[in-house]
Amino acid sequence: MEAVNEKVAYENPLLSLRIFSPNRDSAGLTNWHYHRQLELLYIIDGELHVDIEDESHLIGPGDVIIVGASQLHRDRSVGALNYIVLQFDLEQFFDHSTIPYMRYFSETKNPLSKANYIFRENPEVNAAVGRCINAILDEATRKDTGYELAVSMLIKQILLLLLRNDSRKALVEQDEFDRIRLGPVLDYVEGHLTGRIQVDEVCRIANMSYFYFVKFFKKAIGMSFTEYVNYRKIKWAERILLTKDLSISEVGERIGMPNMAHFYKMFKKYNDCSPKQFQRKMLDWNRQ
Repeated sequence: MEAVNEKVAYENPLLSLRIFSPNRDSAGLTNWHYHRQLELLYIIDGELHVDIEDESHLIGPGDVIIVGASQLHRDRSVGALNYIVLQFDLEQFFDHSTIPYMRYFSETKNPLSKANYIFRENPEVNAAVGRCINAILDEATRKDTGYELAVSMLIKQILLLLLRNDSRKALVEQDEFDRIRLGPVLDYVEGHLTGRIQVDEVCRIANMSYFYFVKFFKKAIGMSFTEYVNYRKIKWAERILLTKDLSISEVGERIGMPNMAHFYKMFKKYNDCSPKQFQRKMLDWNRQ
């Protein structure tokens, strides 16, 4: 059977995350599937066999397992099962000051599932991440004022726990010098999101040739320079759409994407919807 590309729908358009707690009353096997979101599973009661590409895991009550973005996986419950599924878009939880750390989770060297040894060998970390997942479910269910802030902080806490307990270096290690050297470049991008960003100027700031810079940036950040600029521009467009009374074409002009076809294409890449649909989703969300 062909693997399914699962589309993850977010309840809150500004919080690129889905969390739910399904109950399985009997044994069952899911089909092979994948999605662009990173996934964490936390078992409350029961046992679950999880296949991630060529790996097999058996997890029980209190156990956590991580599945990387676009990793092929399936699972099989042994009997009745109560668990929590957390899926989120990693990029959305980094800003320009922390995005160099995204490189650790970019899976250019190792699939993220290789980091599951951290949970198996560190019961304290497993328990701490389990508490974070429970807290995220509680926040997303109750929706108290500021719950989006709380969820974002909890996601970052999970990522920090993984980073600081990766003794085997399953996550891609990065030289501190790389982050320092790219600091002025990232600052320049943030200061010029409203216009066209010239790669030649960025290379001058980094004091690198064009060919060395594009390779260096991709290695250090985990995405190409062009991808990064488009990503930051779309994040800025989202903010404008929610705070300014401007037409879609005016928003495109503001972020230096006057070509509407390109603007729509980039916006849909990061939001799975058009700018107008994004505005409508947020309006409907605020009315709830």
